Amino acid sequence: MDIQALSEQFGVNVEIRSEQGFPRFLRRMQGRRVLVVTDETTLPLAGEICKLLAGQGEYGVLTLPAREPVADEETVARVCEGAEGYDYILAVGAGTLNDLAKRAGFLTHRPSGVFATAPSMDGYTSGVTPLIEKGFKITRNAQVASDILIDYDVLLHAPRIMQGAGAGDILAKYCCLTDWALSHHLTGEEYDSKAADLMRQAVCACDESIPDLIAGREEGVKRLMDALIISGYAMVIAGNSRPASGAEHHMSHFLEMDFLRRGKRIPLHGVKVGLGTMVSCYLYHTLERRMPVDEVTRDLIKGVPQPEYVRDILAALQCPVRFSQLDVPADTVRSMFFEAYKIRDRFTILTLYCTKGLMAGAVDELMELFY
Repeated sequence: MDIQALSEQFGVNVEIRSEQGFPRFLRRMQGRRVLVVTDETTLPLAGEICKLLAGQGEYGVLTLPAREPVADEETVARVCEGAEGYDYILAVGAGTLNDLAKRAGFLTHRPSGVFATAPSMDGYTSGVTPLIEKGFKITRNAQVASDILIDYDVLLHAPRIMQGAGAGDILAKYCCLTDWALSHHLTGEEYDSKAADLMRQAVCACDESIPDLIAGREEGVKRLMDALIISGYAMVIAGNSRPASGAEHHMSHFLEMDFLRRGKRIPLHGVKVGLGTMVSCYLYHTLERRMPVDEVTRDLIKGVPQPEYVRDILAALQCPVRFSQLDVPADTVRSMFFEAYKIRDRFTILTLYCTKGLMAGAVDELMELFY
């Protein structure tokens, strides 16, 4: 799969660092005023980008006063205010900073891009962004990034758990694509085969390179980053997040709101999603002993990996493999199994279990295996 050709179709400049830096991006920035947005963690990585921009025009740096800022209304407003007088917003970071730049660009009618510092999530090219508003996780419209700047040396040296978070977000697609197909089969929900096929191809290519990722080889990081970028394109094609988000994401969102209520640090998105993916895999593979299933559902289940497969990959990438490792109470996790499906009006394997009365018989197993 040619990521460059695919990106051109979506009008996105995905550029790999060369000896000249990022020449296509720099040509686009000539005569523009660029606001570089960082946090305290990514600020040291912004220096080289700033040197490159200094030869093209004017730039400024907005450093958010936190090592791990939250994508909430207040922080979006801060970036919007900082963008006044600038023509372009460039995030130096991954999930949160990318989300903030995309949302601020959307609200201020400015193009935005990102210098990726970790292959940790799949929002680089999506047209939406998850925000915390009044303590709830809300998906809001955003613009697709104009430029994604990649230096594989930076990505290879990203913290291991951030690589694992990206892998968790990609392995989750096996489940969310099955959730979508199952909903199409059982409820008649519209299903976009073009978006689903594109996502599945990227997931399979990434999965084949997991040994390279675990071994710390560039090919593994490249395939992971390709899949994360393509996930955004699949969402653009579908017009929503269905190709990339299912029950595992709903569990993650449920936990995020609990961490916010308790004033606790929120674990990486892909870490929580990876745990939710193990749960979804288990629910699919034990569904047939809980209720009769038809041939279509049985065939869909065959495409879902075993939870142990996901667990072993996450463990090898230094990610938690039990919810108790996230400093979340057992009662909260038990409630999550019954309540997380209400986070979105979207049919998933959790919806099936909870609306058919199956979760009561499964919850003790889930707690034993995954808490």
